[in-house]
Amino acid sequence: MIIVGVLTAQAGEYTYLTFEMTDGTKASVPVTSLTMTISGQTMKVGSETFVLTNLSKMYFSTANETTAIDETTLSSIDEAVDIYDLQGHKVKKDQMKRGVYVVKTKSRTYKLIVK
Repeated sequence: MIIVGVLTAQAGEYTYLTFEMTDGTKASVPVTSLTMTISGQTMKVGSETFVLTNLSKMYFSTANETTAIDETTLSSIDEAVDIYDLQGHKVKKDQMKRGVYVVKTKSRTYKLIVK
């Protein structure tokens, strides 16, 4: 006998799915028409992209809890421990072309747009 189950979740009055990173920063994504895709080392949720190893937890919330949207400097790139493209591939500084990257330093993780 084979049992097949479907897991469904209801957010009820919660309007955001909030992700907390290992550095304590948070990003909230509206739950309306929410899509989630995992590919390699990254997870795309709505318009946000996360490196899976940087995620600490996720939970439903009633308010947007996004924190720490800071500008980064060139010195942050020089301090980079790891750099990933949005497909989760590790790249070197000299391999960075136009696009979006996740830059991890010893103290923080940044999303970086190279123009």
